[in-house]
Amino acid sequence: MRLSFIALIAAAIVCGAFPGSSADAQSAKTKLLLITGDDVGSHKWQETAPATRDILVNSGRFDVKIVEDLSCLDNADELKQFDVIFLHRYHTKGQLSDKGKENLLDFVKGGKGFVVAHLASASFGLRKKKEGDKMVVVQEPWEEFQKLCGRVWVMGTSGHGPRAPFKVHITNPKSPITKGIEDFEADDELYAKLQGDTKINVLATADSDWSKKTEPLVFTLSYGKGRVFHEAFGHDTRVLQNASIAKIICRGCEWAATGKVK
Repeated sequence: MRLSFIALIAAAIVCGAFPGSSADAQSAKTKLLLITGDDVGSHKWQETAPATRDILVNSGRFDVKIVEDLSCLDNADELKQFDVIFLHRYHTKGQLSDKGKENLLDFVKGGKGFVVAHLASASFGLRKKKEGDKMVVVQEPWEEFQKLCGRVWVMGTSGHGPRAPFKVHITNPKSPITKGIEDFEADDELYAKLQGDTKINVLATADSDWSKKTEPLVFTLSYGKGRVFHEAFGHDTRVLQNASIAKIICRGCEWAATGKVK
């Protein structure tokens, strides 16, 4: 009888019946929706998306779902299960529906988080238009998306010089996202001339030889009741192996989701 009781306790623990079990720990994790599935040819999203997921999952703080279709934003009820949406890549093919646009904005305005990385800020500025007997792609920026991102990549204006190592300067060491992180070297594309005039809280910068200016590479902003974290890193998986960048991504995602960093 004593052995049966012990066996029952063991089974309950395995099945997550007691507080502190693996099931409870899983439910306590931040639920993150990572949207990928498209980009320019030089960005291997098939590699960087799972690498980003691994960074987040290995931190022990996130439950990550990866999707490759923008239609995931069409269902507001489905989005309610997530704490933060991570727009991982620049979308050139799929068009975000009007309902998807509304749901994305409402998601963040309502108090949840949004993360945008690298070229993802250029998304949703293109549409197909018929000219004569041909369909052409034209750029018509979605102004509210620009406000949501704080700064966006605009084709023909934004850019970067040749990929090379550069010094990243932590400009706000008091932020929970960058606290304790010292200036570091990154080997990435140094994005420059991102456009926008929304008020942002700049956390890290770098000096661009291409623009001859100091460029914001990591920053945050508020959108309604929600929080936005924007980082311009992520050309390839080699960039994501940088410990400082990985730490900033984890902390930024947690801050966007909850407003704090453990």
